[in-house]
Amino acid sequence: MGNKIIKLLSSPKLFVYSLVWLMILVVVGTVSQRDIGLYASQLKFFSSYFFSFGPIPFPGGRIVLALMLVNLVSMMFKQNLWKIKKIGVIIVHLGGVMLLVGAGMTAIFSSEGSMVIEEGSKSNTVDDYNITELAIIDISDVNYDQYFVFGQALFKNGNNLMHEKLDFDITILDYMDNATLEPLTSPSGIQFRGMLKNFILKKIKRDKDDMKNRPGIIYQVSGSFTESDGIYGLIFGQSVPATINIDGRQYVMNLQKKKTYLPFAIELKDFKKVMHPGTEVAKSYSSNINLIENNIPRPVLIEMNKPLRHEGYTFYQASFIESPSGEETTVLAAVKNYGRLFPYISSIIMSIGLLLHMLVSMPNLFKKSIK
Repeated sequence: MGNKIIKLLSSPKLFVYSLVWLMILVVVGTVSQRDIGLYASQLKFFSSYFFSFGPIPFPGGRIVLALMLVNLVSMMFKQNLWKIKKIGVIIVHLGGVMLLVGAGMTAIFSSEGSMVIEEGSKSNTVDDYNITELAIIDISDVNYDQYFVFGQALFKNGNNLMHEKLDFDITILDYMDNATLEPLTSPSGIQFRGMLKNFILKKIKRDKDDMKNRPGIIYQVSGSFTESDGIYGLIFGQSVPATINIDGRQYVMNLQKKKTYLPFAIELKDFKKVMHPGTEVAKSYSSNINLIENNIPRPVLIEMNKPLRHEGYTFYQASFIESPSGEETTVLAAVKNYGRLFPYISSIIMSIGLLLHMLVSMPNLFKKSIK
């Protein structure tokens, strides 16, 4: 029974079929970007286990890569493979396994975001490009703020968000990937609080460019048995934060991009840009920064083709913001890719395997040519 399973899983046909289906996913996913955008296409076809066209389910990119990995690993259990003359083939298989493991680590654990820093300021947080979170900030203490953060995965209608240190509960009523505010034409109900007294939070079509979407959330605060109980709404990027007062404590509620706190900080000392002659278009730009770790600053220059790599993160010079008053702000793209080195290492391993296989096969080739 075990041999039959290994024979089935190690079949070269399984690898070929998986590779063909992966190529189809690449074509379909690329074409669909025109209608649903890059991020939504990536989620649907490549970062999913299954997706559907109508009622019919199909395997997504993660299932396909998992099948290819199982296939290569199963091949290693074939007894006829473990021979000296096939040492090159074994090494090539090991390189392929490492490549797929790296792809899996990248897909599951890696993250992308941005760090926006004004000249003279510093930051130790990276804002995710796509994932949002609800932050409840207790600002009652003058010495520090206490954060209670709930991730986007919890934003399902009817879901309750609770914390032992919060004297109230939050119930999600609606979450919108893209929303807009419209003024109320008639008085709101008595249960509405905050900006919902004057505005309607309305869901709109998701933009193909995910960076242009403004997520919104409607939720109910209950359990405080005060006037703060009621229905609230938040939209990403709103200028006036929502606040509530419960039992003498003041809370600020904010819908924000998921923040990752770094064990170091980056301080922008000077931002420079070079313009194309006679135009207002930047030719190149760079950030002269201090990398602060354990309160020790280290000067570093980040340029468009010269990123900073530190503690598993890579910081690229992505863009900049210039205010009307002339103040400059740098925008750094921050990427943490746990599988970054795997493609390089696996390529070297597979190259060595192919070279060994060629060297082992050469005597037989010469014999055949002589005959």
